[in-house]
Amino acid sequence: MRDLNANVHVADNGRLGLKKAMEFDYDLILLDLSIPELSGIEVCKELRKTKNTPIIMVTAKSEEIDKVLGLEIGADDYITKPFSVRELKARAKAVMRRTDISNKKTENASSNEMVFGDLIINVEMRRVTLNGHKVELSPKEFDLLILLASHPGRSYSRSELLDVVWGYNFSGYEHTVNSHVNRLRAKIEPDMSNPLYVLTTWGIGYRFNEEV
Repeated sequence: MRDLNANVHVADNGRLGLKKAMEFDYDLILLDLSIPELSGIEVCKELRKTKNTPIIMVTAKSEEIDKVLGLEIGADDYITKPFSVRELKARAKAVMRRTDISNKKTENASSNEMVFGDLIINVEMRRVTLNGHKVELSPKEFDLLILLASHPGRSYSRSELLDVVWGYNFSGYEHTVNSHVNRLRAKIEPDMSNPLYVLTTWGIGYRFNEEV
């Protein structure tokens, strides 16, 4: 990681790692699934409550990948041991590049406006335009779009979207998310069969296209 001109902090257990991660604003966190005292899964879940720092989970065997993905804990990527320095650097660069794109998309927050090609989102006015024409969105459709567009490239599980957009006490089902995504796509996508903005991450949920 120092080859990436990065300052590296090391923690040998989950509790210390979580403490450091909460105290400092890191560009990337490399998190071992089997770290002692507090597991990587627990650390990741705690971090995702307050931070969007990119996280790459390190697993000891390929079977654990299903566990990481299945639990939908919010990790941005994973890598299986043993791995080469080249592979780690490639994954780290990719994750940080996506984060950089996300930051550039939202750095004009003072104007409360996010621009994604022909799609313009005004957060303060809760107004969306596409090709210069106003798009009428329901409150939940707008909230869903804002959440996804604020973090391009990050995949959100349906349960995460339910918790954030509808609230933790919402008693609905995950198909609620699917139906709202379909309605949102019908209003903003040039081609519903080949979405440009809101993409499906198979086996996980949805993400906003980081390449727009």
